[in-house]
Amino acid sequence: MSTEEATAPTLKPVGFLGDVPERIGKYPIINEVGQGSSGRVFLSHDPYYGRDVAIKLYNVALDDDDEQKARTARKMFFTEAQMMGRLQHQNILPVYDAGEENGSYYVVTEHIQGARTLASYCKPDNLLRIDDVVEIIYKCAKALHYAHGRGVIHRDIKPSNIMLTLDNDVRIIDFGIALVTDSDVSRIEGIAGSPSYMSPEQVQSAEISAASDLYSLGVVMYELLTGFRPFRANNLSKLLHQIVYATPPPIHTLRAEIPEDVEEIVATSLQKEPEDRFKNGLELAGALTQVFHEIRSKKKHIDQKEYFDSLRKLRFFHDFSHDEIWEILRASEWRDYAEGDEIIREGEMDDRFYVIVSGRVGVQSGRRSVGEMGGGDCFGETSYVRGARRTATISAISPVTLVRVSSTLLEQASSKCQLRFNKVFLRSLIERLQGVGSAPTT
Repeated sequence: MSTEEATAPTLKPVGFLGDVPERIGKYPIINEVGQGSSGRVFLSHDPYYGRDVAIKLYNVALDDDDEQKARTARKMFFTEAQMMGRLQHQNILPVYDAGEENGSYYVVTEHIQGARTLASYCKPDNLLRIDDVVEIIYKCAKALHYAHGRGVIHRDIKPSNIMLTLDNDVRIIDFGIALVTDSDVSRIEGIAGSPSYMSPEQVQSAEISAASDLYSLGVVMYELLTGFRPFRANNLSKLLHQIVYATPPPIHTLRAEIPEDVEEIVATSLQKEPEDRFKNGLELAGALTQVFHEIRSKKKHIDQKEYFDSLRKLRFFHDFSHDEIWEILRASEWRDYAEGDEIIREGEMDDRFYVIVSGRVGVQSGRRSVGEMGGGDCFGETSYVRGARRTATISAISPVTLVRVSSTLLEQASSKCQLRFNKVFLRSLIERLQGVGSAPTT
């Protein structure tokens, strides 16, 4: 068995194997958006509430020839279905509905356009900034504290079960093997979870508490900061032995710029004995808050100067004065996108303008490619019309850095700065329409 995969069983799909069903329950299916060890995930639109939803189909029939797998799948379904009444937190993926369809079970959750899991940022060559990692883990700690307070222990915290939205917000997902207080539905036999992220007590089939989730979150933080898991082995037996008895390599040996306070937080989270870890998620969040402010205060001046220098070099800002560039910085935020990430989507409403600092983006209208743009180009002209929808989809075709300017915040800048921005922005759009620039946009 691979040390990277969950010990929860891989389920045998039935009924809809290889096909995208037209409908699941009352929900019309648009397309398939993912597969996991416990089933398949489809995109649908809920016409009653006017929102896109994700439908997770467990795909195990009542007459499955492997009764143990079928029983486990049913328990995972009922566990996630129970979350509807227990967990309503901004950093936990909400479950809207649940049901049974021809012997297969499904749950309906929020669909987050363009979201990706933290697994994308667990490689040494694609790490997040340290302060971003601290903020993400802070949100997870708060969400877990909320869940623990309502009698729910996740048991499978790992990068692929934590989603990051386009706005860098967090959603914890997949409560299929969670322990729920006063319920025997969630009692899945044997060791359940993903071995690399299990706590020592989880590995030893001892009593599981909230401290186990905090240990797993510490493993996630270690991996996000370094690109490596704290324990690695070529077989499951060695891995589990390390989790119980070994000490992981110090973080600073893998990434020298990690602050000592951050390393100490991770070390506390990874203590072998539950009582030696943080008392609860709130205590962990408090420790993260303190180091977050220290890191940001040290970086703020340096970052702002770097941002200023970057904008000064872009042709879009050649006519701006120093003071006007600083005003733009105060009305904007910097965003990084990986290759393939969707930046804006056709049909959406958005009040922001965009200027490309580096990288290239592709423009699609009605699924047809209409051009590309690069550093210094701008897009988002529909922001000038209140209530207007985007007329094209913009996606990164290489790693991209953008300045995203809020039209609301821009209104608070000086009249001179607003006029300068509007003049340059409209001039750039006119040049593009006349064929001088790269591509028509939204």
